[in-house]
Amino acid sequence: MRIMKDTLRALVCAAALAAGSSQAAVPADSPTIKAIQQDGELRVGLEAGYMPFEMLDKGGELIGFDVDLARLMARKLGVKVKLVNQAWDGIIPALLTGKFEVLMGGMTITAERAKSVEFCDPYLTIGQTVLLNKKLAGTITSYKQLNDPKYRVLSKLGTTGEIAARKTFPKAQFKTFELEADASIEVRNGRADAFIYDLPYNAIIAAQFPDSLVHLKEPFTHEDLGWAVRKSDPAFKAWLNEFLAGIRKDGTYASLYRKWFESSAWLPNVNG
Repeated sequence: MRIMKDTLRALVCAAALAAGSSQAAVPADSPTIKAIQQDGELRVGLEAGYMPFEMLDKGGELIGFDVDLARLMARKLGVKVKLVNQAWDGIIPALLTGKFEVLMGGMTITAERAKSVEFCDPYLTIGQTVLLNKKLAGTITSYKQLNDPKYRVLSKLGTTGEIAARKTFPKAQFKTFELEADASIEVRNGRADAFIYDLPYNAIIAAQFPDSLVHLKEPFTHEDLGWAVRKSDPAFKAWLNEFLAGIRKDGTYASLYRKWFESSAWLPNVNG
């Protein structure tokens, strides 16, 4: 099975960053990095289930774009990585209470979230799209048509997809789910009409189930994704920005992007 290469390349574009050294120097004045190196472990928070960023393989191991970035990040620091699988609605509180040092997980940078956490430079730009039950193919050709009481629209709880759906479709019947997989199954089975969520996930699911789903692939929002850290350590944020600029410059980022967004070779290994 093959994800539509041109679509994802055109619509899931990387945010522009200043180039930097691929060997990000470890700042001497970062208490977070000192603690990480003392413990020998970098803890990274994410939520499994957001393809292709983080998901469980058939052996129960976490894999994905963010997972590979986290492993590389830990390697640069000379420590092991510990991936903390955290429910999305509690992921910011978990960061703030010290459950992990970096929040990854494809989080959209918003002004509201930035009141609580410090965001690093954007590492990807995406948007919200519509995953549609195939019975509506040809009837619904624009996201705007879903703003009607006869349509049942879903999104994931606590996401920018939920925010966008509530704002864009106030007249529709609306429901949230804790897991994106459960919401997409509702649409596939015809118990709902549309699922509002991030482009990469919707494109992959639509390619996986072409007999029951249609993807309206033009995003109706523009969202920068960023890693989040606690506000108390600007030197740690600066190191993460330097790390990201470095892997962009040396080609590592582009290689991982191709692996997860321009190929579906990993898809058969995903659990469920």
